[in-house]
Amino acid sequence: MIFEYFQYEFMQRALLSALVVGLCAPTVGVFLVQKRLALIGDGLGHVALTGVAVGFLTGAAPVWTTLAVTVAAAVVMELLRAKSKTSGDVALAMLFYGGLAGGVYLTGIASDKGIANLQQYLFGSLLTAGWSEVWTIVIGGAAVAVLMLVLRPWLTAICADEQYARVSGLPVAALNLLLLITTAVTVSVSMRAVGILLVSALLVIPVVTVQQFTRSFKTTMFASMAAGFLISGAGVLTSAAQDVPPGATIVLIGVAVFLATAVIAALTRRVRQTRRRHLPPEGEPLEVELPAKA
Repeated sequence: MIFEYFQYEFMQRALLSALVVGLCAPTVGVFLVQKRLALIGDGLGHVALTGVAVGFLTGAAPVWTTLAVTVAAAVVMELLRAKSKTSGDVALAMLFYGGLAGGVYLTGIASDKGIANLQQYLFGSLLTAGWSEVWTIVIGGAAVAVLMLVLRPWLTAICADEQYARVSGLPVAALNLLLLITTAVTVSVSMRAVGILLVSALLVIPVVTVQQFTRSFKTTMFASMAAGFLISGAGVLTSAAQDVPPGATIVLIGVAVFLATAVIAALTRRVRQTRRRHLPPEGEPLEVELPAKA
């Protein structure tokens, strides 16, 4: 039985970490998708590579150096977007290029200081995570989820109409900055689950999957949390059964679920459109053929 694997402590740690990340990442991702910043996770993921390299170079825990570097990058990106003539996509491109270049440069310097462990951060390594790392994921993920749930009405407002939110007196600049900072925290605590190169998937895939059927922002948020939870759990279970990397398995299952829901949603819309074409226009009575009098 597949559940026999979970008598081992390392599998218990892996499952707990994956479930927490799958539950919490979509709480940030739903706002990023709505603001058309779905690739921000990739940008901060590239910067996270620099943070990991700084950890190897200084001997500090990579999760903390990554958190510091990604938060700083998020602040710089928002300042570039808000205070200069630099557009959002250009600021995001600077994250990609600068983060990747910085990571490669510092990796070369730290080549003799444990850089062989870099792969577990690039692609995730849930099975080797210790309890200290698991609790970092749990505490960081819970903090992000609680903050997003508490601030949901205000963040929803700036996603729907930023100009109207500003006129209404909301601190739009502070909320945008806070959203990017929480994204940086999510990337930092999630990198051991799915890896730096795949972390953006858990921010986006559960959200765009449930958007095929949901209509309200609130429903999308909670449904995407449930979808992320189930996808992450299924990924760990599948990886245990097939002895494959859990991070990549989680993402592949997420992509498969999205494709399946997209096809179902498209077929459902086509059936509804077909039915509407066969109905009489609204307000016109149905023609009823009465039986002839004897």
